[in-house]
Amino acid sequence: MINGYTADQVRAAEAPLLDAGEPLTARAAHGLAEELRTVLADRAEGLEGEAPDVWKILLLVGSGDNGGDALFAAAELAGTTGPDDVPIDLVVARTGDHAHEAGYAAAVEAGVRFLMNSPAEPDDTADEAKGAAIVVDAVFGIGASRNPTLRGAPKAIVEAVLPVVQNSGGPTVVAVDVPSGIDPDEGSVPEGAVLPAEVTVTFGAVKAGLLIPPGSAYAGDVRLIDIGLGPQLADVTPFTTLDQADA
Repeated sequence: MINGYTADQVRAAEAPLLDAGEPLTARAAHGLAEELRTVLADRAEGLEGEAPDVWKILLLVGSGDNGGDALFAAAELAGTTGPDDVPIDLVVARTGDHAHEAGYAAAVEAGVRFLMNSPAEPDDTADEAKGAAIVVDAVFGIGASRNPTLRGAPKAIVEAVLPVVQNSGGPTVVAVDVPSGIDPDEGSVPEGAVLPAEVTVTFGAVKAGLLIPPGSAYAGDVRLIDIGLGPQLADVTPFTTLDQADA
């Protein structure tokens, strides 16, 4: 069985670990970076002909902790190579007026490239997506559980990128924790501006909304990163469960 937990259950499990100084963000970011490498390897296996000159990863980054996880992961990958020793090019499109402060500082120091405007221009972001191997959706995480609807600049950016990822051979969409725009608890999709993920990298526990339709249809292959919440969740009744045979 796959257990699905609510945002509040996950926050409650994280709280004592954060109070104790456990590096949950670092664990999440490292796990995300490793999964992005795996996705690049999968892309390389499916290539026909020569490898590209660079493996571009475009990150759509919101202002919360979800965006911070993506920025720290980008910092870890910056300056490294992917399959066939091809350099990895990290490009960040901010979807709000600001970004996670520590994550932003780490990414800048590592040499990650940022689109000029904040929030990024939708057309510029779509142009970057056209040459990308991966688009990382780190706009909203479980912090948006009170109202996951994409509005304003985040919605415009997602709507601009959506046709690019829907093209045959387009970039692989990797969602961070949950696809932005779905309710992480109930799986509802209040608006249609959601990037359908091929992979969702979720942290600590599978979020219930990743298992419940229609949100489950946007999640793709859900990959759980262990950040140490197991003991905290051992006696917690999950919000939902899914038989692995049905996953």
